[in-house]
Amino acid sequence: MSKVKREGESGRAAWLLVFVTVSVFCVVFFAARGRFLTPLSSPAVITLLAPFQRAASWAGDQVRGMTATVWDIMTVHQQNQMLRNEVEQLRMQNVRADEYAAENIRLRELLGYKQSATQFDLVVAHVIGRETATWTRMIVIDRGTQHGVQKNMAVVTARGLVGTVTDAGPVSSKVQLILDPRAAAGALVQRSRVAGIVKGTPDDAMHPRMVNVPRGQDMAEGDILVTSGFGGIYPKGIMIGRVSAVKNDSGGLLHYAVIEPATDFQRLEDVAVIVASREAPPEPWQPPAQTPGTETDPKAALAAEEAARKAAQQPPAPTQQQPQPQTQTQTQTANPAAQPTETPAVQPATPEAPSQSRPAQTTQPTRPTVPTAGAKR
Repeated sequence: MSKVKREGESGRAAWLLVFVTVSVFCVVFFAARGRFLTPLSSPAVITLLAPFQRAASWAGDQVRGMTATVWDIMTVHQQNQMLRNEVEQLRMQNVRADEYAAENIRLRELLGYKQSATQFDLVVAHVIGRETATWTRMIVIDRGTQHGVQKNMAVVTARGLVGTVTDAGPVSSKVQLILDPRAAAGALVQRSRVAGIVKGTPDDAMHPRMVNVPRGQDMAEGDILVTSGFGGIYPKGIMIGRVSAVKNDSGGLLHYAVIEPATDFQRLEDVAVIVASREAPPEPWQPPAQTPGTETDPKAALAAEEAARKAAQQPPAPTQQQPQPQTQTQTQTANPAAQPTETPAVQPATPEAPSQSRPAQTTQPTRPTVPTAGAKR
C-alpha cells in the first residue's frame, strides 16, 4: 500500500510540475505581447489565462483572509487579556469599596455613640485577633498603653457591653468578653431594678446568664439588662442585652435569666475602650408647658427670676445703731425748743459742786437724751 501511495503522489507531483511549467511559459510568452501583439490571438490569450487569473485571485483572497483572521485572533487575544485584567482590578476595587463602606458604617455608629455618651472618654480600637483556644472568650485589639489603655478598663460598642481589658501591652491589649465563664458583671433589670450578676456559661458560649436572682423578684422575658456600676470596672447604664428566657435554678430558691447579648460577638470588628468615666451632664432646663389661655411672657418671667437672684446675692443692709448720732443731731436742729430745756439742766449743777463741774459736763450729754425723747413724743 505504501508503494502504490508513493507512486500516486509522484504522479501528481509530475503533473503539477508540468502545469506550473506551462503556466510560467504562457505568462512569460504573453508578457511581451506588446511587441508581438496579434489581434487574432488576444481572445485566445484571455481565454487561456482566465483560469490562472481566477486561481491567483482566489489564492490571494484566501491568503488575505487567513492573514486578517490571524491578525484578528491575535488582536482579540490581546484585548481579551486586557479586559480580563481590567475586570480583576474592578473586582478588587469593588471589594475594597465594600470594605470601606462597612467600616464607615461601623465607625459612624461608634462616632454617634461617642458624641451621645459624653460621660465617657473613648479610644476606638480594631479587633486584630482571637485566641484559638478561647475563640468566644478573648480578643486582641490594636490599642495599648501608648494610647491610654490600661488593665481593667471596660470595652464597649455602639450597641452594648463587650468585656474588660485583662492585659495591656504597649500597642495591643487582650480583652476578656462577657461570654467567658470567668468574667462577671453586675447587672440591673432596667424595668424593675432587680440586681444580679451576668456570667458566661460553658454549655452555651454565645448566651450568658444573669444569676443570683431570688425567685420572688420581678424579671420577665424581654426585659433590658444594663450594668449596675457595682465593682468599679463597668460604669453604670451600659446595655448588656435582653432577657430571652427565665428559668429556675436547680436548688429551687433562685432563678436565672438567659440573655441575648446586645453586641454581635461573631461580627465584632471595631470596639471602644472607656479610658475615663464621669457623671453625665444634666439636661438643659426647659420651661414647663402652660395651659392655653394662661400663658405668661417668658421674657418677663426670666427678668423677674434674674432680679430675684440679684437681690438674693446683694449684701444685707447696715444696722440702725450707726446712724443714731446723726438722728440726734437732726432732732436737735429740727426741734430748737428742746435746747432751752438742756441749758437749765446744766446750770443748777454748777453752784452745787464746782469742783465736779468737769465730770458733770462729761455726763450731762447723756442725760438730755431723755427729755429729747420726751419732746419728740
